[in-house]
Amino acid sequence: MKAKATLKQIAKELNVSVSTVSKALNDSPEISEQTKVKIKEYAKLKNYKPNVIGLNLKNRKTKTIGVIIPNILNSFFAKVFSGIEKIADEKGYNVIMCISNESAEKEAHTLEMLSNGTIDGFIVSVSEEAQKNQDYEHFSAIINDGTPIVMFDRIADGVDCDKVIVDDFDSALNSTQHLIDLGCKNIALLSSIDNLSVGKLRAEGYLKALENNNISVNNDIILRTDSEDDLKDKIEKVFENKIDGIFALEENDSVAALRIALKKGFKVPEDISIIGFADGILASRRLSPSLTTVSQHGIEIGEVAAKLLIDRLESKEEHVPYETVVIKTKLKERESTRKL
Repeated sequence: MKAKATLKQIAKELNVSVSTVSKALNDSPEISEQTKVKIKEYAKLKNYKPNVIGLNLKNRKTKTIGVIIPNILNSFFAKVFSGIEKIADEKGYNVIMCISNESAEKEAHTLEMLSNGTIDGFIVSVSEEAQKNQDYEHFSAIINDGTPIVMFDRIADGVDCDKVIVDDFDSALNSTQHLIDLGCKNIALLSSIDNLSVGKLRAEGYLKALENNNISVNNDIILRTDSEDDLKDKIEKVFENKIDGIFALEENDSVAALRIALKKGFKVPEDISIIGFADGILASRRLSPSLTTVSQHGIEIGEVAAKLLIDRLESKEEHVPYETVVIKTKLKERESTRKL
């Protein structure tokens, strides 16, 4: 069977815009008859079939948002998605969720597949592979073709679009400072997300807090890895050193820190205080002792991202400046830290 061409492919081959191709195929009076004939004949030759959802709608709007998240098991992304759905439902939009599974190739394929008339815009948290390789061309291509993107949490600094982030650096600095204020002098850092932008920012915040308090960096109690498996293999070595505090940068890191501490015979929080960058039910309330956590306000992030995208989609202005919205985190004190 002959492969079907897309609007973008036709536009590229004929050196015209996607909008010109679309208007020509729909007999718009804005396009000359000569151009219409040329585009229609080429489209027929290339087996082009119009997208039922996208092209047949009178206003060219599908009222559908595409959401791409790195994985479905992380409770943070689940919370963000619930916030997106809430606002989308209020505004009369449908939501299609896809999972990149941390693959840049799958991320790019999903963007391409859905941008051909299926959705009006995307809300995305960048995959691990794309961040590791600094490969963001697929996002720029979609935006340049006229489909807006809002990035959240994991973002691409080199891509111009709306973004929603948390204050990763400041929240890590403040959390480490809190441990110092509790009297902790040997604070371990545990990270399985050092290849991600958020992981790097949180680690920098931790190091800045040590610097601010004239505490020497002890690399023996700093574990920065790119995977949970690697962290699990190396975490016990950290506990061979003298430590009285732990700052964990991701939910599963937090759970691992608490379990190993208890396994090693530490009394929490009497011997060691633990703060985790997480706010899932597992890591916070269902463990014993319950974990003090940095709350990322996932639902609020989703709501703000959806509002940014829908406002851009419904704006009548041609050039709306891009926004980066910073959501402030909150330290939720529970049983794993001593009281001031």
